[in-house]
Formats: sequence, C-alpha cells, structure tokens
Amino acid sequence: MTLDAAKVRVAVTGAVYAGPTSSTAPTSATSSVAATFNDMGYVSEDGVTEAYDEDVQDIQAWQGGAIVRTLISSSKATLQFTMIETKASVLELYHKGSTVETIGANSYKIDVETPDVDRKSFILDVLDGAKHIRLYVRDGEVTERGEITYVNDDTISYNVTVTCYPVSVGGKNVVLTKFSDDINWTYS
Repeated sequence: MTLDAAKVRVAVTGAVYAGPTSSTAPTSATSSVAATFNDMGYVSEDGVTEAYDEDVQDIQAWQGGAIVRTLISSSKATLQFTMIETKASVLELYHKGSTVETIGANSYKIDVETPDVDRKSFILDVLDGAKHIRLYVRDGEVTERGEITYVNDDTISYNVTVTCYPVSVGGKNVVLTKFSDDINWTYS
C-alpha cells in the first residue's frame, strides 16, 4: 500500500457559473469561461455538493436467495449550493424564468413568475492551490429551491439544486464532464 498526502485535495475556493445551453463549452480545467456565462458570486461556506441518486432493484435467485444482479431503474445527478450575493444573475437563476428590470434611476424590480422550464449550462471551478477541477454541465436546470429567510443575523441566501440532464456526447449519455490539470488523475 502506498499512501501519499500530496494527493489529498481540498476545495479551498472556486466559482459557479450559469449560462445559456448554447454557450461555448470549456475545453479544459483552465480554459477561458465564455462571456455568456454569469458568475454567481459568493457561495456559502457549505460549498457545492455533487450528488448521485439511483433507484436500484436487486434480482434474487431462487437457489439460496442470492442476489445475482442489480438493475438501475433511474439515475439522477445534481449540484446543490447556496448563493449569498444578491444580484441580477442570482435572482434570475433562483426565480426561474423571471427577469430583473430597470424601472428608473437606481430602481429595479423582478416580477416573480410561476416557474417555467429554464435550462442552462453550468460550470463549477474548484481550486486547491495550483490544482484545478472543473465540472461542466451541458444541460441543467434548477429543480429545487430552498427558502429565503430575511433575518438580522444571517445573510439573505438562495439555495438551489441543479439537476444535470444527460446529453449524448460521442455516443455516451453524459450528465457532466470533469476536467483537471492534476497529474494525479493519471495512473503512474
């Protein structure tokens, strides 16, 4: 067994971006982010959670009751994060299909509409010193929203869960792509 503490990564900082599904895709962990993506700003100290939820059914054999196979009947990939900046891009992502409007000098409004389908592409950049990990979701959508609480001892925050939809890429159903510039991603 070989243990190597230099291969342990920590998500020290990063960024979350959202843009139209027609946005130019990143090509590496450090390639430029297209101007059509909006930076969602500060994310709460809880960071970003990447999760996979799968419904499985075990197939049991008659002989001895052994489990001989497991079927995956559904699979879902999500990213969950809480934005703590209040700005147009955050409000529009949280209030799906709604748009911030200027109604006068330093005066704005957002008519919160009944949510509608509002698919976007997402980029999550994760940095640990000089090492980068980038997650790219070609087709995602905010499918869950947490409550907004207005209190005098905490930030106004916008908690969202993004569902990552599969897209055919090179004959594979891809829900997200991960890039890195970390040499430890290779076998050596």
